[in-house]
Amino acid sequence: MNLVFAGTPEFAAVALQALHAAEFPISLVLSQPDRPAGRGMQLQASPVKQLAQVIGIPLAQPVSLRLDGKYPDVARQAHDLLFQAKPDVMVVAAYGLILPRSVLEIPKYGCLNIHASLLPRWRGAAPIHRAIEAGDVETGITIMQMDEGLDTGGMLSVQPRPISADDTTGSLHDRLALLGGEMIVEVLRRLARGALLSTPQPENGVTYATKISKEEAALDFTQSAAVLARKIRAFNPFPGALGLFDTTPIKLWRAQEIDRAVDAKPGQILVADAQQGVVVACGSGALRILELQKPGGKRLPAAEFLKAFAMEGGRFQSGAE
Repeated sequence: MNLVFAGTPEFAAVALQALHAAEFPISLVLSQPDRPAGRGMQLQASPVKQLAQVIGIPLAQPVSLRLDGKYPDVARQAHDLLFQAKPDVMVVAAYGLILPRSVLEIPKYGCLNIHASLLPRWRGAAPIHRAIEAGDVETGITIMQMDEGLDTGGMLSVQPRPISADDTTGSLHDRLALLGGEMIVEVLRRLARGALLSTPQPENGVTYATKISKEEAALDFTQSAAVLARKIRAFNPFPGALGLFDTTPIKLWRAQEIDRAVDAKPGQILVADAQQGVVVACGSGALRILELQKPGGKRLPAAEFLKAFAMEGGRFQSGAE
């Protein structure tokens, strides 16, 4: 069974590695163009591109696949490469480009997507972040037959997984990436045996996981401690939850909700010591911050952070200010 693979970040690279290890022939890899990143904003290859180059698979990085879009010549070249590859299946994982009908119809068995949620919940770009932020206790991987909608296609395989109370987007991402790689290998093996059935997604329970923006990182301490603790977990490692302490932006990486009555303005530091960490009043309850980072510094446990940054008696700004 001849494959084409389309993906960009580490989540997709894990799936590509799983397919390669399972000895599926992959004739072409698509990944997004190199992007500037890091302090020097140098162009960097995506994890999928790097892996494809190591494995030795032909690679293309079209900026668009839409023949009727802004870059028709680029899209046409990409279509030509796909036709030449003669794929039975195109596997897609966090690619980041819309696949038009003209692409969806090229592979013999269509395009299969590895999506990090239990569809139809959390269709869209950031399902892992949004599941943690919303307080979901369960998520998983759905292998889906792609259509022209936004994650609306029929489901080929679904595997749920619990979300633990201390999961971050980073930790949950890593577990789901491995699961996605295992599942797509099994789905393709079933397809080769002719034993693959598609189930329509339920009409009820649809939610959308909009892309995470850096603007969301700023915490509003008038919200409850429970909500803020989830945001800190959801925004770890990107974009990193941010609290403005007086005039200094502080990244908050780990925190725990303290469910107790608090008689203080939201954002007020209640405790700042090595034993208890940094405890902050919230709109409801309090938040114990366990790991912090000042501008230009390293992520540090609260006890280490407080040795060089005094917080006792200070205050984080709240959203009302």
